[in-house]
Amino acid sequence: MTRKIHYWASLIIFLPAFIIIASGTVLQLKKDVQWIQPATQRGIGTLPQISFGDILAAAQSVEAAAITGWQDIDRLDVRPSRGMLKIRSLNQWEIQIDAATAEILQVAYRRSDLIETIHDGSFFHDNIKLWIFFPTAVILFVMWLTGSCLFVLPLLSRRRKRERLKIKAGLIV
Repeated sequence: MTRKIHYWASLIIFLPAFIIIASGTVLQLKKDVQWIQPATQRGIGTLPQISFGDILAAAQSVEAAAITGWQDIDRLDVRPSRGMLKIRSLNQWEIQIDAATAEILQVAYRRSDLIETIHDGSFFHDNIKLWIFFPTAVILFVMWLTGSCLFVLPLLSRRRKRERLKIKAGLIV
């Protein structure tokens, strides 16, 4: 029964599991590969000293980000210890600016967020995330359990058999 569950479950989740594994593998490298996620730069200070107006002006100066106002900004990520902040536009461009001077430190396209949405299934649709990718995770867990049984049970069986043979041979009293 365990083999059948393992066999058919693997067939059912083949494509979503492939997507999860492939995108997860890429995400493991996001801090090491700048193509996935731009490296975090350093500013000159440690305390943010610029205003929100300065942040918006710096963001608007980057054509690729296509920022005309706050509605075009997805999020701000403030890193006081690095003296900088990241501005992420809705079109996935990341602008890193010095938190003390508002000088632009780096502009780069950020792919990690897109890859994360592919990884969790929300890229395709929220219902696909809930009704395909979540069950895939549950099935993968069941497959891990059945695979563990398929691995461990024969080992235990051989061990018991060896012990019975030793007892029969009079080696163990």
